[in-house]
Amino acid sequence: MNTNPAIDASRTALFFVNPDNDFLAEDGKLWPMVAEVTQRVGVLKDLRRVCASARASGLQVVIVPHHRARPTDLAGWDHPTPYHLGGHAAQVCAEGSPGGDLHPDFAPQPGELVCTEHWCSSSFANTNRDTPLKQHGITRVILVGLIANACIESTARYAVELGYQVTLVRDATAATSEAAMHAAHDINAPTYAHAVVTTAKLVSALGTGRQQKEMPA
Repeated sequence: MNTNPAIDASRTALFFVNPDNDFLAEDGKLWPMVAEVTQRVGVLKDLRRVCASARASGLQVVIVPHHRARPTDLAGWDHPTPYHLGGHAAQVCAEGSPGGDLHPDFAPQPGELVCTEHWCSSSFANTNRDTPLKQHGITRVILVGLIANACIESTARYAVELGYQVTLVRDATAATSEAAMHAAHDINAPTYAHAVVTTAKLVSALGTGRQQKEMPA
């Protein structure tokens, strides 16, 4: 697995997965589950650094919101997954609720793509993400956000299947446990991701506006 990928800003998008209050705000419904890892890693600080650097470097930023839950969502479903059932029971990112709003620190800026909501883990399945990216010449994606071993991993695996180069940023994501983080980055990622880097390495590689740089070792 490459730890020093070149970044071509004209062909790379930053995917910010689940920048919703229920994931990232201290009063969010999922915050108690991810708070310990999020605070230890310093995820919010690193997410701010990554977003600022990506925007300064001219990367296409893609905001990837979670599905806004509604009480009737699963009515008549044949095969809801445990993920669907848990999110539905808690009404995660419920429509019209503060938890379903994007975190104020990560609001989209003009020119950024806000894609259709994803129902389960993958940000590509049953959404409008693939075509707009390819129409913009994007062939490489950098993934940040939550949760490392769920939506991030599923999105990354789907992206690889669609032909994208995939980079994960290990300290710009969190999970519900250290074991889940280890599994996501050290056990599973080497089987599919092209690179797993730190925020510091990514920011250094992006610089401020250069079209292509090599990540330092």
